[in-house]
Amino acid sequence: MSPQAQHPAGHPAGHEPEPEFEPRPGGFWTSKAGLVTIGFLLIAAFFLLYEHRAHTLGVLPFLLLAACPLLHMFMHGGHGGHGGHGKHTQHNEIEPGARNGSKRGKGA
Repeated sequence: MSPQAQHPAGHPAGHEPEPEFEPRPGGFWTSKAGLVTIGFLLIAAFFLLYEHRAHTLGVLPFLLLAACPLLHMFMHGGHGGHGGHGKHTQHNEIEPGARNGSKRGKGA
């Protein structure tokens, strides 16, 4: 038997194929107790919001107003960080009659 017949093309000689990995056991939230806990929390949240809907719905306009400055700060990076809006270049003008490449606006 030739070495090519034992190992398929592209498979390094002398190495066994890697075994299929076994799925890991799920965490707490995928277990039966976790699913019951999620169901209980969803039911509790429903009744809490249903019983206090006057309070929770009364806050919605204020949350909308509070969202505006928060979105502005997080989406735009706050004030002062507007350096990436286009290609603004600073042009330094050379003063007429200046020697040695001195530029206007620089110290004497």
